[in-house]
Amino acid sequence: MTATTTAPVAAPDVRTPARRPSPRLRAWATRAPLLPALVFMIAVTQLPFVATLVISFFDWNSLYPDARSFTGLANYGEVLSDADLRKSVWTTVLLTVAVVLASLILGLALALLLDRRFRGRGLVRTLLIAPFLVVPVAAALLWKHVLYNPEYGLLNGLLHYVGGPQPDWISDTPLLAVEASLVWQWTPFMMLILLAGLQSRDQQQIEAARVDGASDWQIFRHLTLPHLRRYLELGALLGSIYIVQNFDAVFTLTSGGLGTANLPYTVYQSFYQAHENGLASAAGVLVVIGSIIIATFALRVVSSLFREEVSRA
Repeated sequence: MTATTTAPVAAPDVRTPARRPSPRLRAWATRAPLLPALVFMIAVTQLPFVATLVISFFDWNSLYPDARSFTGLANYGEVLSDADLRKSVWTTVLLTVAVVLASLILGLALALLLDRRFRGRGLVRTLLIAPFLVVPVAAALLWKHVLYNPEYGLLNGLLHYVGGPQPDWISDTPLLAVEASLVWQWTPFMMLILLAGLQSRDQQQIEAARVDGASDWQIFRHLTLPHLRRYLELGALLGSIYIVQNFDAVFTLTSGGLGTANLPYTVYQSFYQAHENGLASAAGVLVVIGSIIIATFALRVVSSLFREEVSRA
């Protein structure tokens, strides 16, 4: 009788599977590399704003630092009721609307030109973008001394060549002089946004319209302009954010005189000339609030553009 042997049965693997990190932990691990940049941004932008907000509730003149006192919302009431400040708000609105509208119109015309193929288009595009790359103070100085100067400026030089008058551009038309310099600098920005919109059109739809006998004006009115609506809104909102906060052109060209003092320049006057820290801080907070409101609409337009591009893809 032979003995039978059985092979040993392997014990089942009772090891517990490794626990996967929770979604919240994975999210924090993904955001961890961004934390230093976030901390730096908060330290540079938010802490000074909080300090400005606190100072805006005090009657604080830097010439008498020990005489400061808490006044609540009195500084905001003075900002909203002061005649000079209200005038600066109105000047800011006029300056912003005029510059944004003129820049959009000229930018659209240049974008339509650059959307066509012609020899030297790359060089022309580079030259048209150049004004936007100039430092704002340098651009204002360029307009003040090279173009507007009544004695040796290029504008009066051209008028003298044709026998025209010799106006003092800044003294005679101060607000228009500031607007022209800003339009020159911000038109390339609008052109880039609208050119991107033009190049994202559905070319098959354009060709189908041409085959059906549509003219260039009809294509622009019924196809191109509706397609550019979001880009026009984006350009207007982003331009408004920057023009509302513009200080360089007003300070360099007119020093806030002749009715050109906008709200940022008035804040500068209140802080550095009148030494009214509380009043200037209140006006600055109002400027920031207005910019945030405009930026909120700009972000909505940008998100809608991204959604449209994703849906097309």
